[in-house]
Amino acid sequence: MLDVALASRVSPETLRKVESGRVATPAFSTVAAIADALGLSLDAVWAEISQPERDAGPTDSARNAPERTAS
Repeated sequence: MLDVALASRVSPETLRKVESGRVATPAFSTVAAIADALGLSLDAVWAEISQPERDAGPTDSARNAPERTAS
């Protein structure tokens, strides 16, 4: 982890927070720097995060939404 933090010029604590989800929306420049340090393209990162979750059922909002009937 320290190697990635140093290579991306991000503090180790910031990297830990991003990795653990304590930073919900890291800055684009932070994500780009980490991706570069890991040898990942931003296209690859985007493809990974935009895939629908496997084995995911309906979301809570979809489960709790009232049924709609045709009018």
